[in-house]
Amino acid sequence: MNRWIWLSLIFACGCAHNSNQTWEDMKTAGRYMGRGFDALLGKEYESRMLSSDEEFLGPNDEEFLPLRDADLKNLLAAADGAIPQPRGIPGEKGVPSLKDFYAPSSILRSFFPTIHFETDDHVVRERSEVQSLLRLASFLKEHPNIYVVIEGNCDERASASYNMALGMRRANFVRSLLVKNGVDLNRIYTISNGKERPVAIGHSAEDWKQNRRGEFRIFEK
Repeated sequence: MNRWIWLSLIFACGCAHNSNQTWEDMKTAGRYMGRGFDALLGKEYESRMLSSDEEFLGPNDEEFLPLRDADLKNLLAAADGAIPQPRGIPGEKGVPSLKDFYAPSSILRSFFPTIHFETDDHVVRERSEVQSLLRLASFLKEHPNIYVVIEGNCDERASASYNMALGMRRANFVRSLLVKNGVDLNRIYTISNGKERPVAIGHSAEDWKQNRRGEFRIFEK
């Protein structure tokens, strides 16, 4: 029985509804039937609902690569959890103000790499970048006088409020990974720039990739 026969039956059974409701029922049934037939052909659909054109459209298949390294899965899953915020407030009671933090010097830059994220994602997926963060964790444990601010950044797509939240999730993920590898949580702060501080001004996939990033600023006591 094809989808049109099903729709006819639904229409016939909709006499108890008004015409507008019947039409909505028909459209809903058509969507589900269509997806059911497409699923048999191997097509897949994203389950997330979108309420406006401003919302994000989803990952680019050419960019999105699932994590394949089994030994990293547990590490990343552990980092993707809630970590308490620092006890001290920047600028108060001996804690440096955020404006006092600065970009790492050329000597330290190798320990504080720029971290990149996939589309609409806040987890670090690249194996080499995870290893860089583990190296940074070891460095920070050896240098307890260094405070860190992690800045989460996004590309230009989606709304400003959406990207502010996504940028914070990215920064907090990096912080969680460092803390769960032994770094004092009271020395690491996070902020989000959303999409307001792009390093690439263009509108290509490569520009977006560069802008989906986490960056470090430091303060050395």
